[in-house]
Amino acid sequence: MDRAEIVHENFRTRVPAGDLPPGRAPTDALSGAEAITLFRAQCLSRALDRTSRAMQKAGQGFYTIGSSGHEGMAAVAHALRPDDIAFLHYRDAAFQIARAGQVPDQDITWDMLLSFACSSEDPISGGRHKVLGSKALMIPPQTSTIASHLPKAVGAAYGIGLARRRPPEHRILPEDGIAMASFGDASANHSTAQGALNAAGWASVQSVPLPLLWVCEDNGIGISTQTPKGWIAASMAHRPGLKYFHADGLDIYDTARVAAEAATYARRTRKPAFLHLTMVRLYGHAGADLPTTYLPLSRVEADEASDPLLHTVRLLDEAGALSRAEALEIYDETCAETDRVAQKAVERPRLKTAADVMASIIPPKRACAPTNGPDEATRAVAFGSDLRSMDTPQPMSRLINWALTDLMLEHGEITVMGEDVGRKGGVYGVTKGLHGRFGPDRVIDTLLDEQSILGLAIGLAHNGFLPMPEIQFLAYLHNAEDQIRGEAATLPFFSQGQFTNPMVLRIAGLGYQKGFGGHFHNDNSLAVLRDIPGIIIAVPSSGPEAACMLRECVRLAREEQRVVVFVEPIALYPMRDLHAGDGAWMGTYPPRGEVIGLDQVGVHGDGTDLAIVSYGNGHYLSRQAQAELAQQGVNARVIDMRWVAPVPEAALLRATQECDAVLVVDECRRTGGQAEGLVTLFVEAGRARVSRLAAEDSFIATGPAYAATMPSKDSIIAAALKAV
Repeated sequence: MDRAEIVHENFRTRVPAGDLPPGRAPTDALSGAEAITLFRAQCLSRALDRTSRAMQKAGQGFYTIGSSGHEGMAAVAHALRPDDIAFLHYRDAAFQIARAGQVPDQDITWDMLLSFACSSEDPISGGRHKVLGSKALMIPPQTSTIASHLPKAVGAAYGIGLARRRPPEHRILPEDGIAMASFGDASANHSTAQGALNAAGWASVQSVPLPLLWVCEDNGIGISTQTPKGWIAASMAHRPGLKYFHADGLDIYDTARVAAEAATYARRTRKPAFLHLTMVRLYGHAGADLPTTYLPLSRVEADEASDPLLHTVRLLDEAGALSRAEALEIYDETCAETDRVAQKAVERPRLKTAADVMASIIPPKRACAPTNGPDEATRAVAFGSDLRSMDTPQPMSRLINWALTDLMLEHGEITVMGEDVGRKGGVYGVTKGLHGRFGPDRVIDTLLDEQSILGLAIGLAHNGFLPMPEIQFLAYLHNAEDQIRGEAATLPFFSQGQFTNPMVLRIAGLGYQKGFGGHFHNDNSLAVLRDIPGIIIAVPSSGPEAACMLRECVRLAREEQRVVVFVEPIALYPMRDLHAGDGAWMGTYPPRGEVIGLDQVGVHGDGTDLAIVSYGNGHYLSRQAQAELAQQGVNARVIDMRWVAPVPEAALLRATQECDAVLVVDECRRTGGQAEGLVTLFVEAGRARVSRLAAEDSFIATGPAYAATMPSKDSIIAAALKAV
């Protein structure tokens, strides 16, 4: 017999017989009515697990990681307020069900079954995934299974504290709220979880307000790998900055009592609490998983004998709140009602087309209060002597700094964060002076952990801030790319735009640094970003262009709620000359209202022999080559893409339509670089002569060979002459 049916029959047999597991007596943590309400939530969670398996067998349901054994999470929901943002473990159906009981006009059975059926009427994901989540219940949907939601929980908790001091326009979390994140004992071992726990403790010991409740649901196993007995308590009970609480997750009275203590601690002290719940996992990991293939039958049966629903029946009976017969009646009625509702849910419409699926990749626009920016007196105080230099040509790094200053003066919700961005002003001085101008609340020196930096940004965005995180080097993003790929970019997709986390992620990157860093500080690959649906990638090549594009990036994030990545070519930060001694690569600070939109490319020259299409360092080198090509009789125009994603296709086709040939110059690698898609674009548009020059599929060396694997002025000239 299927283990789910064994557990079901055990319950129906043991409850009438009074064959219930022993345990402590009920306490006064719950009234009789409260305990019965939580039991109903537990029964519904169990019934939904059983129904989801039946739906899958019938081809009407599509995801069966269930919550059986973790029904004690209903008591955690009871201990929190429904406006406390909750980032849930995937076994927390009971939490969502119990929370729905705290909010009027919720039909949680119908909503969750629509999700199981992947119906387009599912109120959270619209049929895109079976996820826990609800805007009304302040539960952002989670697609992560290995604790990747923990860093943003730290960010959300920080954002609650920050909003008390500096409330943003689009604030949604209450001033006295807390953030909660739950996860399994196996997930606690993941580097992402460890980084988030460390970041929370690191902030806490510095007295940074961080009202945060961690909930570790310890069932002793992760898929098939057992957690060493006592591991969670041993590793978590004495961590600096975290206060440890433990409860028996099989006992709703004990869980409710200790969860209330932990939540009160986090809310009152504004410090993180760690709630460790001992639980069991029933049925195995997921629908197709057979626990007896990797666990002894005795262990499986022991867990089934400790079914939390059996514990709750005993506790309710001993408390005089509900007899065993009444409890069994509630259970049977719940199962029957769930099956009845499921029959209707599976008949509801599902997504059919690519357009249906993709409709929520781009988040909705939101109304923002108009602003004319700061007055001149305010700017004069902020900029100081820099104000007198704005009419003098400057390198890119300084113009980006000035653009950041103006944007932060105009939009109080902008918060910059990253390694060394504050007092030091960044590795390359791009954020120099911002800490003094705006203070530590708006320019945050973080710990050295990219996952925590991006998690902080995502969490702040949940409470209406506009984060501008900085990653020191493009290669460092790989430590944390899932925070963009799996968390930030997917949130509007899986919530139908109900939840968003807009940001402008600044990354110093690409190659051509002379004599510094090798492949850790020079990384000429954007592929990991380019294939993430919905995000915007900007790569400026000059200072004025960078300032104008950064303004548009902020607008896109602030008004259109987009995740934007602004890649700043390190080698161009200090660049002054296009040709030796001419100072032509510097520029003056553009007027504050000047922006460069997503559909705008840069066109330099009007030659028709050849169009050279590039971006970043490649654009700079192509401009150098352009002059020498003219001397050899090749009249070329150089087109600066500016926007790597989405590619400004229409603008590129217009800019190249008069040209006899097109050469794509890509400083990123041949495999997975921008050139692949660009060549395809031009070929499909009917351009007869299209070629490319891309970097080799290689890492970058330190020393004299720093640029050997990438396009150069000379190689561009050679490729151009061949192309025409």
